[in-house]
Amino acid sequence: MKTLIVHAHPEPKSLNSSLKDLAVSTLEGAGHEVRVSDLYAMNWKAVVDSTDYGPHASSPLKVALDSGRAFDTGTLTPDVLAEQDKLLWADRIIFQFPLWWYTMPAILKGWVDRVFTYRFAYGVGEHSDTKYGERFGEGTLAGRKALLSVTVGGPASHYSARGINGPIEDLLFPFQHGILYYPGIEVLPPFVLYGADRLTAEDYPDVAEAWERRLLTLESTGPIAFRRQNFGDYEIPSMHLKEGLEPAGRTGFGLHLRG
Repeated sequence: MKTLIVHAHPEPKSLNSSLKDLAVSTLEGAGHEVRVSDLYAMNWKAVVDSTDYGPHASSPLKVALDSGRAFDTGTLTPDVLAEQDKLLWADRIIFQFPLWWYTMPAILKGWVDRVFTYRFAYGVGEHSDTKYGERFGEGTLAGRKALLSVTVGGPASHYSARGINGPIEDLLFPFQHGILYYPGIEVLPPFVLYGADRLTAEDYPDVAEAWERRLLTLESTGPIAFRRQNFGDYEIPSMHLKEGLEPAGRTGFGLHLRG
């Protein structure tokens, strides 16, 4: 198996960096190929602007169309092309990051904004009365699996169904469903480490053991059961879930899970 790890933490001695390093050693020790995109170490440019698209940058800038033209002609900037090549190379992608202000660090969102260009990650496939493009279960990145490995400062109770911060599944839904599943990547249940700010050196061996176990069972772990867009669950083109498919009492993001 070929694994890309996208890592987003500024401190090389941080818990996140330790988990990234452990993932590399564990997977390589099991015979897997591993590549790492350490965004802070790479000094990753996190903002989209006209320099990303060279001669295809219009005025005013049209991010979707301009990025698509640059992608089609192979004229995206070298850093973006390199990350797209890594995604196409990988069978699995692990995202290692802390949850900051209820979401991913800005540098990681900037990686998504620049790498997931039009024609590469979206805007593909047939658009008609019966099919609304290849997305949510189909797409250019179908056949790959992804895992979010997330450190969270607060305790698990704060991120439960009745917790003040909201369910962790809801906070991660935009990333897992809206970014990863959209271009066809299947998403494994996340590895969430709660209370990260209070962990001590004595706690780390147990954390490491849990992370190693998770890494070594990735191939046997089933993905989150998101509904596929073009396979009968949604009305097209309204993209509303068909009446009667929602499990009793389920609302919100949970409607888009099967079973």
